[in-house]
Amino acid sequence: MAEPKHQIRAHYTASTVTVYQAYTPEIGLPAAREGRFPAVWQRDRMTWIKPSFLWMMYRCGWGTKEGQETILAIEITRDGFEWALEHACLAHYEHGLHPDRATWKRQLKRAPARVQWDPERNLYLQPLPHRSLQLGLAGEAAHRFADEWTVSITDITTLAHETHAHARNRHLDVAQQLLPPEHPYPVPAGLLDHLHR
Repeated sequence: MAEPKHQIRAHYTASTVTVYQAYTPEIGLPAAREGRFPAVWQRDRMTWIKPSFLWMMYRCGWGTKEGQETILAIEITRDGFEWALEHACLAHYEHGLHPDRATWKRQLKRAPARVQWDPERNLYLQPLPHRSLQLGLAGEAAHRFADEWTVSITDITTLAHETHAHARNRHLDVAQQLLPPEHPYPVPAGLLDHLHR
């Protein structure tokens, strides 16, 4: 059975959901050590979180891209995650979802979060037909993310490198077993209606 085109798949518990980011070691290592973002992390910039491990690997090149060498698994509250989705605006105008382009631009300017749906990736980082959520947090959402929602921060760079090595050597069964388990996220009814058609 084919995956729905727009569906959040994530590793989650009854109270938290895991999202991924990649940073320089100067930010990522102290964040993982202290369980919170260091002072050098800028709360006033937009920060993008991704519930898909493999989309994060695509974005950071398995931790090989400059400035993205340290990969973090960040456990945040489900309440916070769902607040961000509720208050998000789709990052691009979509006819039939937004009344008109001007209305969408006003919504985007006001929204503390924004959503992009990008092709999910496989172990070779090739695009799949279904989409993966990216959630951009700015202003109030970025502050809440750093100061209220974050439960734990774990450095998973070694896991990423090991998974990449097995995938590169075509040991796909082994690589697959290393992936964090991701399942369809139980989104409350109607929560994503304003974020896709």
